[in-house]
Amino acid sequence: MANTENAAIVMKQKQLDAIREQAAKAEKDAKPTRAQLAQLYEQNFFNLLAPAAYGGLQLAIPEALQVLENLSWADGSMGWLTAKGVIAGWAGGFINPEVGKELLSGDKVHVTGTNEVSGIAEKTKTGYTVTGHWSHVAGIAEASAFIAHCTIMENGATIKDEAHKEQVLSFILLKDELTLSVCSSMGLASAGCHDVDVKNLKVAANRAFILTAEHAAANARLYQYPYLQLSEAVLAATVSGMATRLTELCQGMINEMKDNNGAPLINDNMVQDTIEKYTQKMNDARVKLYYAAELTWQACVNQQTIKDTILYKVSAAAQDLTRKARECTDAILPFCGIAAMDKGSEINRVWRDLHTASQEKLLVFGGL
Repeated sequence: MANTENAAIVMKQKQLDAIREQAAKAEKDAKPTRAQLAQLYEQNFFNLLAPAAYGGLQLAIPEALQVLENLSWADGSMGWLTAKGVIAGWAGGFINPEVGKELLSGDKVHVTGTNEVSGIAEKTKTGYTVTGHWSHVAGIAEASAFIAHCTIMENGATIKDEAHKEQVLSFILLKDELTLSVCSSMGLASAGCHDVDVKNLKVAANRAFILTAEHAAANARLYQYPYLQLSEAVLAATVSGMATRLTELCQGMINEMKDNNGAPLINDNMVQDTIEKYTQKMNDARVKLYYAAELTWQACVNQQTIKDTILYKVSAAAQDLTRKARECTDAILPFCGIAAMDKGSEINRVWRDLHTASQEKLLVFGGL
């Protein structure tokens, strides 16, 4: 997304502007506006990686990353909201087809979720009893369903797999089965984040699924790609879009500023060197993410086994890009002065969105 003129590849400039123009109102209301949601549904963005059987686009992963990066460049909160929906939509490729046809088909279906394994599912004769708490779930207020990850128990004991790890199952839960409570964070306000609680919910066995290649229900290479690296790449791409927009805003502000002697601040050698140094580092990290995503995606398409050493490149690149995005924006923002701290300004909103999104545990520590 460093070349933001290419945003027109995935969205027309008018559509990007329509989303960005609504950003301040959406933040004030702490939810996406109808106009923003209309654009997302019109472009079918929530279904970038969802199965074609349910109206999904089944894009190649590098292409989906570009879409999400561009969208996050337009508005970080909408990018984050969509990214969470895209990951949950991809999980539709593992859901029982009969359940998927019933719950995932439709023009305005929006599923969301979180990467946290924060629930417990007690095995019963007919299914499971689910209890759990998931925090800061983006877009749940607008979503029709929620993907919940749970550890499995039977007769009060945790079930472990052959590797002696706690067995994890994912469940598709309906909106009216959830208890929502508004949560507050420094940024991403218009992503409409809520905490989600479920207590002693009886769930049929056919609504449980496993997010690994051998358990895919959809017959497409997209669902042979590992869940962990897909999630890391998707979320890192959204952070990249936010950071690109923030550096643009910073440079625009700096171009209008004067130093203590009345000379253009942008001509100051230290300012120039700092901008060039840190933006180059961020752009290099971005290129590495796309390279790793393309490398692993091509291996997946060609039905090759993706070696752990190659998958690690995606994880490392996602974490490095997130780190470089913070470092870049934190190095440049101080040159903008106190005006950048105006909470009502776009530059401050984007800074808060970026620093909230980059706190995602998956982008800091990796793993699930």
